Amino acid sequence: MAPAKGGESSRLFWRASLLSPTARTRGRAPPYNGRVAGTLFVVATPIGNLSDLSFRAVETLRSADWIACEDTRHTRKLLSHYGIEGRLVSYHEHNEKERSEELLERLEKGATIALVTDAGTPLISDPGFRLVRKASEMGLRVVPVPGASAIMTALCAAGLETDRFFFGGFLPRKPAERRRLLEELSALGATLIFYEAPHRIRQALEDIEAVMGARPVVIARELTKLHEEFLRGSPAALRELLERRGAVQGEITLLIGKGESKPASGGGQQDVAEQLRRLEQQGMPRMEAIKAISRRLGLPKREVYRLAGLLD
Repeated sequence: MAPAKGGESSRLFWRASLLSPTARTRGRAPPYNGRVAGTLFVVATPIGNLSDLSFRAVETLRSADWIACEDTRHTRKLLSHYGIEGRLVSYHEHNEKERSEELLERLEKGATIALVTDAGTPLISDPGFRLVRKASEMGLRVVPVPGASAIMTALCAAGLETDRFFFGGFLPRKPAERRRLLEELSALGATLIFYEAPHRIRQALEDIEAVMGARPVVIARELTKLHEEFLRGSPAALRELLERRGAVQGEITLLIGKGESKPASGGGQQDVAEQLRRLEQQGMPRMEAIKAISRRLGLPKREVYRLAGLLD
């Protein structure tokens, strides 16, 4: 007898179908070389709070034949929290190439594999691109199981504009490379998002101020964890705050607000000369300083030279 519309039976069926993506796809993946191929699930995991794992992710991990993860010990803790006994296989930046071939072979033979990272969404500054691309090229089914992401978590609570944003991964470690990247992105009309190590955050703020001026900056630290916090202010103000605190700890997502749109005529001779002087005092080579001011004001470099009094 068919269940009444809206009845308990129909609700249970809906819940089961929602939470069991593997059950819906097992045995119905497209054939590969005459065999029924498996499915690769790309599963997002919590970035701190274990309660952020979705119902769908739990069922996917529970049903998978194999779980490919960065650190088997770390993932085992997550699985134990949810009572999942899965077969784990390590998959990280040091074995990605070789392990991808092994996993693809298993997928060809019909296995269901869940790809996870230590925290957040796989492939976002984490391994997985090689495996997903090759699986897609081979015509294998790749299914995303969305969930936590430090990028979206930080952006939605930062208080910066969200209509356009750019994620740049980890900022370069070397100061010159970091400033060069910031210069390239300074004219982009978007909120900029980066990951940064706590021991480099003060240097990063110094470079942001040197290249981009007093733009609004947000430091999102320890997201979803006990000591989660959002620090908001100018690069100089945040650097001063962190200096007073001493050692900085925890995972950091760094957000930089959009620059103000300025007409090409913006910036008088005295203003440009003062900006150049300040940047050079901070240790930036003159050529880099000229480029930074050019991007900031929307002026040709030759015009910056003229306004700074460097042309005869």
